[in-house]
Amino acid sequence: MLGIGEVDEVTLGQARPALTATRPALTDRNGSPLAIDIQVPSLFAEPRRIVDVDEAVEALALEFPDMDKKWLRNRLDGNEGFVWLKRELTPQQKERILRLGIPGIDFVSESRRFYPGGNVAAHILGAVSVDNVGIAGMERFLDQREVALLQDLGFARDRPLQPVELSIDLRVQYAMFRELKDSLERYQAIAAAGVMMDVRTGEIIAMVSLPDFDPNEPAGALAKGRFNRITAGKFELGSTFKPITAAAALDSGLVQITDSFDATKPLQFGRFKIGDFHGENRVLSLPEVIRYSSNIGAIKIMQALGKDRFRDFLTKVGLDGQPVIELPERTKSQIAKKFSDVRAATASFGQGLSVTPLQLLTAYSALVNGGDLITPTLLPRDRIAALANSTKVISGRTSDQIRYLLRLNALEGSGRKASVEGYRVGGKTGTSEKVIDGKYSKENNFNSFASVFPMDAPQYAMIIVIDEPQKENEQSGTTAAWNTGAVTGRIIERVAPMLGIVPNLDPELDARLVPLELR
Repeated sequence: MLGIGEVDEVTLGQARPALTATRPALTDRNGSPLAIDIQVPSLFAEPRRIVDVDEAVEALALEFPDMDKKWLRNRLDGNEGFVWLKRELTPQQKERILRLGIPGIDFVSESRRFYPGGNVAAHILGAVSVDNVGIAGMERFLDQREVALLQDLGFARDRPLQPVELSIDLRVQYAMFRELKDSLERYQAIAAAGVMMDVRTGEIIAMVSLPDFDPNEPAGALAKGRFNRITAGKFELGSTFKPITAAAALDSGLVQITDSFDATKPLQFGRFKIGDFHGENRVLSLPEVIRYSSNIGAIKIMQALGKDRFRDFLTKVGLDGQPVIELPERTKSQIAKKFSDVRAATASFGQGLSVTPLQLLTAYSALVNGGDLITPTLLPRDRIAALANSTKVISGRTSDQIRYLLRLNALEGSGRKASVEGYRVGGKTGTSEKVIDGKYSKENNFNSFASVFPMDAPQYAMIIVIDEPQKENEQSGTTAAWNTGAVTGRIIERVAPMLGIVPNLDPELDARLVPLELR
């Protein structure tokens, strides 16, 4: 019987690179392992060396009752020098088969990818094939970038490659994973997702999309609904768009933060009438438009800017096309190239256009970090590198004003359930009626919450989405404040200390963040 060292290149043929090629370990930003290679035995046969095919078939069938005998006989009854029988066996299986002593049956060690965290970072890491080739996520990205080339050249065979560090923080990733998993049960939702980004560098700190899969069993990724909703799903994100509308108008100089807008009655566009969900039915200041989430107010802010300038601003803040990220699983947003009056009106409050959550997160980061549009990344990046490839999209003054508006909404508006004492959260809810059979449903919502913390010196932005949430109890509701807002607060409460953010209980801080004259 041949030993492992005696199986030469001619015998293994084209299988050899797959058997001995290795992949670099993947770690989080703190060095915690996310993906590693382990060596596992795989069973092969040399049919031309098998003495008694019937005896070999019966013996192997006892060990592998799920293996079809007819298929096995066809594999063994020939003159080939190498055929696979079973990949990735356990050491115990190998030991039992060795004891059978069947001539022409042997093992070779090959690399198998192992993900210690299982599902926790599934959509980030992706998966590999049985030949250790990346088929999704960062695993596929690495193959496209450099790993496959190293393997082809022979540099990756039988030797470890330098680990690849990702930007995510596994502690934050796990906290987001647990809270989103809890939200599926708490709100009886069909899906939930979240992503957090460092607004200064564009580094993704955590990204979760549920339902998910175990990368150790990659076939699970093919089940219904297990796509990455952060990068490969596009949605109407509702009133989270209102701060974007406000930023476009404020930065143009055509609207001032002290301006007021008449929201006393609905607006008519042909056969369409647009009103407010819970209308104040009065003149609203610009901060009140955000605080009360007025559709009428958002439309009038957009109209003061002009629909064409508003459409151009959506392009400017990165909402067109695909999100920019290393992951291959991406989809294009859906925004009309030119706005009619009614399409511009609905777009001003986030209806009638669909974007990925990652695109909205990127835009929000620019709105609060001083105005720099920074492309997100799953690889480490410092502030200097981030700014070198950034684009200035709004002024620092406009950025300050948007921070005021987001913090005010967390203090007095729809974002109150996201508040965490000491961490100055700001954000905006979005409750969108889902389109079912071509019509907006009154029963099924797609909810979102875009947040930033800490608002006095923004470091992190986050988007949380929940699909078709139900009431948690009789005292609650189904709008975003009750679910995505509450989940956001629970996540921030868990992760802010991990991220080194020191609580600030200064009672005068909010008075400085949101001046009285802007309330």
